[in-house]
Amino acid sequence: QVQLAESGGGLVQAGGSLRLSCAASGRTFGNSAMGWFRQGPGKEREFVGAITWNGGRTYYADSVKGRFTISRDNPKNTVYLQMNSLKPEDTAVYYCAAATKPYRIKYEVEGEYYYWGQGTQVTVSS
Repeated sequence: QVQLAESGGGLVQAGGSLRLSCAASGRTFGNSAMGWFRQGPGKEREFVGAITWNGGRTYYADSVKGRFTISRDNPKNTVYLQMNSLKPEDTAVYYCAAATKPYRIKYEVEGEYYYWGQGTQVTVSS
């Protein structure tokens, strides 16, 4: 069992930065690939990025590549999403998710993730 709680969302101007955190409880966190997804107003939830169990590999959606960075600290049971050069179109509720496998999953597919957080709102003003 893994429980996830996102934090760090808020209101930021375009061009600004935010760092989201996802704190996990449960002994399997260190064995799980982790993903970040987002759902903008009136849109379907979409993949943002993912990281393998040991942080060895990261994967990003084209829309955030070069601006967002995912990292994790397994001893702290936390995964991070550093968001730079934010744009109004990045406005969304951001969710973290934990897979039951450490790697070799279809990272962009929601069904690969078993545990989900409640989400944190990010609003980027123009």
